[in-house]
Amino acid sequence: MEPQSDSGMEPPMSQETFEDLWSLLPLEGADYGAILEYPDCPISQTMPALPEAVINAPYIAITSSAVPSTEDYPGTFGLQLEFQENGTAKSVTCTYSKDLNKLFCQSVKTCPVLIRMSKSPPNGAIIRATAVFKKSEHVAEVVKRCPHHERSNEPGDDSARRSHLILVEGSSQAQYVEDPNTGRHSVYVPYEEPQVGSECTTVLYNYMCNSSCMGGMNRRPILTIITLESREGSLLGRRCFEVRVCACPGRDRRSEEENYLKKRGLKITGKREIPSTPVSDSGLPKKRVLTEEETFTLQIKGRERYEMLKKINDAMETQDKVEQHKLVVKCRKCREDFKPKKGKRLMVKDELDSE
Repeated sequence: MEPQSDSGMEPPMSQETFEDLWSLLPLEGADYGAILEYPDCPISQTMPALPEAVINAPYIAITSSAVPSTEDYPGTFGLQLEFQENGTAKSVTCTYSKDLNKLFCQSVKTCPVLIRMSKSPPNGAIIRATAVFKKSEHVAEVVKRCPHHERSNEPGDDSARRSHLILVEGSSQAQYVEDPNTGRHSVYVPYEEPQVGSECTTVLYNYMCNSSCMGGMNRRPILTIITLESREGSLLGRRCFEVRVCACPGRDRRSEEENYLKKRGLKITGKREIPSTPVSDSGLPKKRVLTEEETFTLQIKGRERYEMLKKINDAMETQDKVEQHKLVVKCRKCREDFKPKKGKRLMVKDELDSE
């Protein structure tokens, strides 16, 4: 076989020559994603290493909706919220009412919120908390801290969260975000799987202002929206509850629950109110007067049974007569107490002054 050089064809380039030519190409617009997918490719080995900022880029999600939805949406992962049972004692710092779907808490106090999922969300999912005003006339405004509490932070405190109402306690991964379009504040943390032996993931929230603070909430009710989001920013689930930040959560919860149940005609125990016994002018309960329509006739079989029931009825009628007589005597005695005693005359004011 004759050499290829004699046939007029140039010899093929070696691998070294190809790599030298490849290194002369510009790197702008290179597809780093494809290179990472095939790391053993010779081309990827000659490419420069990716910047660490590109590989470990932080999750930057924003809430771009001008009016966030407050409707519960468990989603495909069954997002549920639970709260600790703290009761309504005077010393309690955080308590939740199921009837009102409302959290009562003190400012700058820990409020545990338990996150329950029916199945695990995708990797990189986050839990976001956003505060919005409840009433429609205020919902477009941004919920912020009042100027007084905003300036009261420590000098070394993070300036990125000074104006945020909701802070996360005990997590160094919490990120505080301000939507560039709406200006709304939110805080999110990476979702963590429940620990061994537990069914819920706990997130500790702090509310940094009272509901009555001027320049902040200013006695306007607020809602907290807890959302489960993917790393790409897709909504996977949403839950919502009302919040009141006050000095005495237990007292305020009892008061609001009583008002709520009264409007529904229920007692605190959940039963309907029983009509009270009518009271007469003298302050004594009125006796229920039997009318002809309330007289009943019984068909009794057997003489012995009839005599027994007759004795019971006669005894009850005698008791009613005795009670009626006592009531008459008592009323007569009350009238006599106001009469002057015999042999004495009531003195008027002029006679007392002359003495």
